[in-house]
Amino acid sequence: MVAVVTVIGKDMVGILAKVAGVCAEANANVLEVTQSVLDEYFAMVMLIDISKMDPDITGLTRTLEAKVPDMKVHVMHEDIFNSMHRI
Repeated sequence: MVAVVTVIGKDMVGILAKVAGVCAEANANVLEVTQSVLDEYFAMVMLIDISKMDPDITGLTRTLEAKVPDMKVHVMHEDIFNSMHRI
């Protein structure tokens, strides 16, 4: 099982480290990550393996939002993501 994590906001030091740390604490393995800094804005998309994760996606989202409060964080199960973006 895979989830898609997106993080967007003003760039600051340690965003990737904080998000990856929260995932590790939840036992969610980072599979892929891409990030960009456009002028002063940070954007990241991360794929994580959630098959052994504890808590659930809602709990992970809340923890991520608390860890990077100035960023917009979204976590979505891959099946929902694929359904929303299917033509």
